[in-house]
Amino acid sequence: MIARNAALLLMLLTLACGTEAPDTTDTDPPKTSPSVEAACEPGNGGIVLPDGFCATVFADEIGRARHIAVTADGIVYVSLRSAEEDAGGVVALRDNDGDGRADERAQFGDHYGTGMEVHEGHLYFGTNDSILRYELTAGQLEPEGAYETWIEGFPKQRQHAVKPMTFDDQGNIYVNVGAPSNACMETMREEESPGLNPCPQRERQASVWRFENGRPGQTQSVDGHRYASGIRNSVALAWDPGSKNVFVAQHGRDSLDTLWPKLFEPEFSRDNPAEEFLKLEDGADFMWPFCYWDTSLDKKVRAPEYGGNGTDVGDCDMAPEPLVAFPAHWGPNDLLFYQGDQFPAAYQGGAFIAFHGSWNRAPFPQGGYNVVFVPMSGGEVDGDWEVFADGFNGSDELMSPRDAVYRPTGLAEAPDGSIYVSDSMKGRIWRIFYTGE
Repeated sequence: MIARNAALLLMLLTLACGTEAPDTTDTDPPKTSPSVEAACEPGNGGIVLPDGFCATVFADEIGRARHIAVTADGIVYVSLRSAEEDAGGVVALRDNDGDGRADERAQFGDHYGTGMEVHEGHLYFGTNDSILRYELTAGQLEPEGAYETWIEGFPKQRQHAVKPMTFDDQGNIYVNVGAPSNACMETMREEESPGLNPCPQRERQASVWRFENGRPGQTQSVDGHRYASGIRNSVALAWDPGSKNVFVAQHGRDSLDTLWPKLFEPEFSRDNPAEEFLKLEDGADFMWPFCYWDTSLDKKVRAPEYGGNGTDVGDCDMAPEPLVAFPAHWGPNDLLFYQGDQFPAAYQGGAFIAFHGSWNRAPFPQGGYNVVFVPMSGGEVDGDWEVFADGFNGSDELMSPRDAVYRPTGLAEAPDGSIYVSDSMKGRIWRIFYTGE
């Protein structure tokens, strides 16, 4: 048995590849779960990872995969944005033999969406206009009963309609309600159209709402509390158990050059505004659509729809600053605070963010298509962020999202401390393990 384990570890070390991991000098060695007995894929299934990490292709071709949730006994649930056949918007996966790959699969539900969470024996699914709840039975892939509509009554909208969610340690549910526009203009996406002031979309949209997890049939207008506002769209949101705060990564606005060509060059619009990593507090206002974060000035400035000229700050300095200002148009789509102990100590308590990529850097090469890591301590950034997983786009110079091989979308942590990453292009799910130096 000892010889077999030694040979297996050697194989894992040989297959692990990628960029340099965070410094773990003078830290306790991480624990490697006994379930890590899988020989990872050559080339990690098409992605690049730091030294000491490797990946299996946990599942493939499951549909347009979005967010992921995992039960305490290791069943993986993946939300689907849509499917070629009307087979259901939730895919359930299980690895029965411990090789890091799903060998059992089920699909159910008559809705599609993005949000996916497991909480206290229930599966919560965020469609574009509601939160649904299934009761789970331990050990079973599919729920036995029908879902309940837990929260509804959100505004009907075509843009930024997804409803991802997260739970705090009191069981409250926080739901993203995105803004259905770029900048709340009088005429949507018309050159030099001014912004509406007051902006009616700020009343029930462009915000994160809190609901008590006490009963079905809640509605936004009656039961919801607008927790934080002025957030254009936060597909990536998560509760941090360490600091007991909700965090989001915001999709910034676009089209500065095409809507305001007298003020902005295409190169400026390519690099602005930042995708903001934000810590929320009750009542905080991050001031969309009036302001955006300028990556060159490193501050928030007034939007041109509201009289800005590219440098004017106005009252935008009243908005809370981002914890990190990421490059423009990377498209943050999920956020995970790492709670396990399989990864080295440098990762514990930190934030992983999946960047889906976006068309808004056109006509220049695309950016994002990666998973980054942000070291965190006490709710604050504790070091420089870095790219953790890369290579999803399959090209050094990607010109269109349609040409990407994979686009990372969802993140989840397994009971053993490995993490899952989903892809919305081909429906691939990776499981990433730490195997040691």
